[in-house]
Amino acid sequence: MPRTLNLTTQRQAVYDVVKNAHNHPTAAEVMTMLAQQGYNLAYGTVYNSLRYLVEKELIVELKLGETASRYDARTDDHQHIICEVCGKVDEVMTEVPGPWTESVAKETEYEIGHVHVVFGGVCPECQSKRKN
Repeated sequence: MPRTLNLTTQRQAVYDVVKNAHNHPTAAEVMTMLAQQGYNLAYGTVYNSLRYLVEKELIVELKLGETASRYDARTDDHQHIICEVCGKVDEVMTEVPGPWTESVAKETEYEIGHVHVVFGGVCPECQSKRKN
Protein backbone atom coordinates (compact mmCIF):
# COMPACT_ATOMS: atom_id res chain seq x y z
CA MET A 1 0.00 0.00 0.00
CA PRO A 2 1.60 3.30 -1.05
CA ARG A 3 2.16 5.94 1.60
CA THR A 4 0.18 9.12 1.22
CA LEU A 5 2.51 12.01 1.87
CA ASN A 6 1.70 15.60 2.64
CA LEU A 7 5.10 17.24 2.57
CA THR A 8 4.47 20.88 3.32
CA THR A 9 7.28 23.35 2.74
CA GLN A 10 8.17 23.13 6.44
CA ARG A 11 8.19 19.32 6.50
CA GLN A 12 10.30 19.23 3.34
CA ALA A 13 12.79 21.65 4.91
CA VAL A 14 13.03 19.53 8.07
CA TYR A 15 13.40 16.35 6.00
CA ASP A 16 16.14 17.91 3.88
CA VAL A 17 18.08 18.97 6.98
CA VAL A 18 17.91 15.48 8.50
CA LYS A 19 18.69 13.81 5.17
CA ASN A 20 21.75 15.99 4.57
CA ALA A 21 23.05 15.87 8.14
CA HIS A 22 25.51 13.14 8.93
CA ASN A 23 25.50 13.70 12.68
CA HIS A 24 22.07 12.30 13.57
CA PRO A 25 20.77 15.69 14.74
CA THR A 26 18.53 16.37 17.72
CA ALA A 27 15.41 18.51 17.25
CA ALA A 28 17.33 21.50 18.63
CA GLU A 29 20.14 20.94 16.12
CA VAL A 30 17.57 20.69 13.31
CA MET A 31 16.18 24.07 14.48
CA THR A 32 19.67 25.61 14.41
CA MET A 33 20.40 24.26 10.92
CA LEU A 34 17.05 25.54 9.64
CA ALA A 35 17.75 28.99 11.08
CA GLN A 36 21.17 28.99 9.38
CA GLN A 37 19.35 28.33 6.10
CA GLY A 38 17.03 31.28 6.67
CA TYR A 39 13.96 29.42 7.95
CA ASN A 40 12.09 30.83 10.92
CA LEU A 41 10.06 27.87 12.17
CA ALA A 42 8.51 27.47 15.60
CA TYR A 43 9.72 24.61 17.81
CA GLY A 44 6.25 23.05 17.60
CA THR A 45 6.40 23.03 13.81
CA VAL A 46 9.79 21.32 13.84
CA TYR A 47 8.73 18.72 16.44
CA ASN A 48 5.47 18.03 14.61
CA SER A 49 7.33 17.74 11.31
CA LEU A 50 9.83 15.30 12.82
CA ARG A 51 6.98 13.22 14.28
CA TYR A 52 5.19 13.22 10.90
CA LEU A 53 8.34 12.15 9.04
CA VAL A 54 8.90 9.32 11.56
CA GLU A 55 5.27 8.17 11.21
CA LYS A 56 5.64 8.13 7.41
CA GLU A 57 8.91 6.15 7.82
CA LEU A 58 10.96 8.76 5.96
CA ILE A 59 13.25 9.15 8.97
CA VAL A 60 13.97 7.15 12.12
CA GLU A 61 13.88 8.46 15.68
CA LEU A 62 16.85 7.18 17.66
CA LYS A 63 16.44 6.99 21.40
CA LEU A 64 20.02 6.40 22.43
CA GLY A 65 20.25 6.30 26.19
CA GLU A 66 19.13 9.20 28.33
CA THR A 67 19.95 11.98 25.87
CA ALA A 68 17.54 13.76 23.52
CA SER A 69 16.17 11.81 20.59
CA ARG A 70 18.21 11.99 17.41
CA TYR A 71 16.97 11.63 13.86
CA ASP A 72 18.35 9.60 10.98
CA ALA A 73 17.19 9.67 7.36
CA ARG A 74 18.91 6.35 6.77
CA THR A 75 16.09 3.85 7.25
CA ASP A 76 17.89 0.66 6.20
CA ASP A 77 18.90 -1.85 8.86
CA HIS A 78 22.01 -0.65 10.71
CA GLN A 79 23.35 -0.08 14.20
CA HIS A 80 24.87 2.92 15.98
CA ILE A 81 27.86 3.73 18.15
CA ILE A 82 28.00 6.68 20.55
CA CYS A 83 31.11 8.43 21.83
CA GLU A 84 30.89 8.39 25.61
CA VAL A 85 32.98 11.57 25.78
CA CYS A 86 31.53 13.99 23.20
CA GLY A 87 28.20 12.29 22.33
CA LYS A 88 28.96 11.89 18.61
CA VAL A 89 26.84 9.21 16.93
CA ASP A 90 28.11 7.13 14.00
CA GLU A 91 26.58 4.35 11.97
CA VAL A 92 27.71 0.73 12.19
CA MET A 93 27.02 -1.33 9.09
CA THR A 94 28.18 -4.68 10.50
CA GLU A 95 25.23 -7.06 10.68
CA VAL A 96 24.08 -8.43 14.01
CA PRO A 97 25.03 -12.13 13.97
CA GLY A 98 22.02 -14.44 13.53
CA PRO A 99 23.18 -16.89 16.23
CA TRP A 100 23.38 -14.02 18.73
CA THR A 101 19.80 -12.97 17.95
CA GLU A 102 18.65 -16.60 18.23
CA SER A 103 20.41 -16.92 21.58
CA VAL A 104 18.69 -13.77 22.88
CA ALA A 105 15.31 -15.11 21.71
CA LYS A 106 15.93 -18.43 23.43
CA GLU A 107 17.09 -16.79 26.67
CA THR A 108 14.20 -14.33 26.88
CA GLU A 109 11.51 -16.39 25.09
CA TYR A 110 10.76 -13.27 23.05
CA GLU A 111 9.81 -13.45 19.39
CA ILE A 112 12.29 -10.90 18.05
CA GLY A 113 10.93 -8.61 15.37
CA HIS A 114 13.55 -5.87 15.38
CA VAL A 115 17.17 -5.57 16.44
CA HIS A 116 18.94 -2.30 17.20
CA VAL A 117 22.27 -2.47 18.96
CA VAL A 118 23.89 0.66 20.36
CA PHE A 119 27.61 0.47 21.02
CA GLY A 120 29.43 2.85 23.32
CA GLY A 121 33.06 3.87 23.14
CA VAL A 122 35.44 6.75 22.53
CA CYS A 123 35.63 8.26 19.02
CA PRO A 124 38.97 8.80 17.28
CA GLU A 125 38.84 12.58 17.85
CA CYS A 126 38.38 12.17 21.63
CA GLN A 127 41.08 9.48 21.73
CA SER A 128 43.40 11.97 20.04
CA LYS A 129 42.60 14.67 22.61
CA ARG A 130 43.30 12.22 25.44
CA LYS A 131 46.75 11.48 24.07
CA ASN A 132 47.71 15.14 23.75
